[in-house]
Amino acid sequence: MIIHPIPPVYDSASRIIILGSFPSVKSREMGFFYGHPQNRYWKVLAAVFADETPMTVPQRREFLLRHHIAAWDVIHSCDIVGSSDSSIRNVTANDLREILQAADIQQIFVNGKTAEKMYKKYTEPVIGRACVCLPSTSPANASWKLDRLINAWKVVAEYC
Repeated sequence: MIIHPIPPVYDSASRIIILGSFPSVKSREMGFFYGHPQNRYWKVLAAVFADETPMTVPQRREFLLRHHIAAWDVIHSCDIVGSSDSSIRNVTANDLREILQAADIQQIFVNGKTAEKMYKKYTEPVIGRACVCLPSTSPANASWKLDRLINAWKVVAEYC
């Protein structure tokens, strides 16, 4: 059983939340979301907001808050082999209510189908809010090239 080691990023000005499933090995090592260099999350968000791609943890945290984005993952703890979403078992979900009480979240987005499946199973019944599924920025989602991902993710800017 691995417990999620990264606290959520949000403040009272956050307008959307983007949830992943569970942090990868690289993200857990870095201590921040989307730490694997091949993951396109930071490049996609930078393009959506016509901003510089943040490289360091402080830059990434500041980027999220500046653009009114809260970030966390659906899963609080689980059994997982490496970084493989398909191996996730014995899930306990994170409680999003602390973020929803602190900020006026206009939309909940999930990054990929695994996050969507976990959200619908564990989180939506508790908070009563649907999510919008965005295509995964993971390198495993190789059929989605960067330009196509950026176009699909532009919807996040409408709420920020």
